[in-house]
Amino acid sequence: MSELVEGVLQQLGPAGVAQIAKGLGADESAVEGAVAAAIPAIIAGMANNTRDYQGAESLANALDDHSPSIFDHLGTLLGAGGSSDGAKILGHVLGQRRPAVEQNISQQSGLNIDLIMKLLPILAPLVMGYLSKQKQSRHLDAGGLGQVLNAERQEAETRQPGLGGLASILDADGDGSIIDDVLGGLTGQ
Repeated sequence: MSELVEGVLQQLGPAGVAQIAKGLGADESAVEGAVAAAIPAIIAGMANNTRDYQGAESLANALDDHSPSIFDHLGTLLGAGGSSDGAKILGHVLGQRRPAVEQNISQQSGLNIDLIMKLLPILAPLVMGYLSKQKQSRHLDAGGLGQVLNAERQEAETRQPGLGGLASILDADGDGSIIDDVLGGLTGQ
């Protein structure tokens, strides 16, 4: 397991997974499997977005608005409207590929798609909070952040080639970058 994925999972802990499962009204072991599949997908999407300096700088700036203490406020993310920030993050990270990623995570974990659609917006701010902590503690600038994320993505792909199918979903044209895929989707090309 990659360092960032492991760090987010450790920060969340079994109690956090149990709290999310209870909030979703889902089986705890299924949620645990979905969380383990979703976090690498979110990190891989962020890594893809940092392949150019502009994307890395945008993410580095966004991390300044996310507190590492978010794990202490998990109940807020589970409350009504608590995941609107998560939906925005996923829009930037996954773009139009979000439904395909959700379907893939559902298939990997066995958790139904409706619950995956609720789970990802809960997890995205947690990943951002953890990355914010890493940025601060490691004194990472935009370039350093991009390097860390891309190293994580490469390690994850080595351990799980294609990220269980997520890599091909995130990179529709197979050129190694999802930026043009997301921009092409937004411009209709």
